[in-house]
Amino acid sequence: MSYTKEDIKRIAEEQNVRFIRLQFTDLLGTIKNVEIPVSQLDKALDNKMMFDGSSIEGYVRIEESDMYLYPDLDTWVVFPWVAQDRVARLICDIYMPDGTPFAGDPRGILKRALQEAEEMGFTAMNVGPEPEFFLFKTDERGEPTTELNDQGGYFDLAPMDMGENCRREIVLTLEEMGFEIEASHHEVAPGQHEIDFKYADAIKAADQIQTFKLVVKTIARQHGLHATFMPKPLFGVNGSGMHCHQSLFQGSTNVFYEEKDRLGLSQTARYYMAGILEHARAMAAITNPTINSYKRMVPGYEAPCYVAWSASNRSPMIRIPASRGLSTRIEVRNPDPAANPYLALAVMLKAGLDGIKNKTALPAPVDRNIYIMTEEERLESGVPSLPSDLKEALDEMLRSDVICDALGEHALAHFYELKEIEWDMYKTQVHQWERDQYLTLY
Repeated sequence: MSYTKEDIKRIAEEQNVRFIRLQFTDLLGTIKNVEIPVSQLDKALDNKMMFDGSSIEGYVRIEESDMYLYPDLDTWVVFPWVAQDRVARLICDIYMPDGTPFAGDPRGILKRALQEAEEMGFTAMNVGPEPEFFLFKTDERGEPTTELNDQGGYFDLAPMDMGENCRREIVLTLEEMGFEIEASHHEVAPGQHEIDFKYADAIKAADQIQTFKLVVKTIARQHGLHATFMPKPLFGVNGSGMHCHQSLFQGSTNVFYEEKDRLGLSQTARYYMAGILEHARAMAAITNPTINSYKRMVPGYEAPCYVAWSASNRSPMIRIPASRGLSTRIEVRNPDPAANPYLALAVMLKAGLDGIKNKTALPAPVDRNIYIMTEEERLESGVPSLPSDLKEALDEMLRSDVICDALGEHALAHFYELKEIEWDMYKTQVHQWERDQYLTLY
């Protein structure tokens, strides 16, 4: 829905909005906000709200800290869960004092990638994300535990699915906030859930992912539960992914569809897929950005470990769903919900566009179950593996001019620095597994 400044001020008055959260996202994908009283709404709508950028991970140094919040008026929403002294939200772009967009703003990075797509003749990138999450019980202090809320499995109902009431309230809240919910169900692992919402253009889809995470965590807390988008919170069960369905449009035409093709895929779609496959290893640091992300991407738990595609097989990284026509799309299955959605969509789009520009040849599909193929069979089929850990992914990222260009010099340098620190902390930590294995043995 589109809003004017006058619409927003009118709704704020009618609904007794007392506070507005000016929301943005840091490089690691964490939602940040500056909360202002409604008396400052005019100032915010005129792009005059300033904040200290040096306090945000990956932003700027303390000597260049002043930054401005430019609200996107179409992201206005009043939070349904606050009954009195109501709170509303506007998602903002980040600008420098001289009026130029901040190079390290993740939302701005995605906009730059979309600008390149537009220059190539594509008017929209449509994205349908599928973020999964776990629900855990909280203790008497409200702190999260690792005790699951249920022992349900795929598509189970109560009493096996004890999270359905919480999930149902999440759906109702999202609908009240303007989401079009397509499905809601229990996932494969105990305590794991998925709520699918209708596709949108890339910026709106990334905004919705961030809003979705906020709503899920807020409603779960009201039910005495902790919702986590950690990719692999438990050993021995499936982790949480964020499959990203995507397609390119020219006006109202889905350029991924070709009626005469055996699979209904255009040459543009094939070039786009080839670009994503070619840059898959370099993108992994962005689409799978944590130490824990690589605990999910192991054989046996339905997460893709291998760089391949298929129209009839869920083990490769890219799957082609059965729908055709306007719904023709590719499903990139390796991203996880810890990813910064703006950066993840930006690097996938840039990789796909690189494939289109260079007319990159698409390898043959792999319609066998890759999980049961031997390493020799995978090599013969030309199926490389995704990185096995964050360090390998970071090294691959730095080797790719396409992915480095997608992020830009500022974001690349700060993201790499933050992740290098994370890797070093993990590498030098003594973990419980080591104590269990070695403390009495040696």
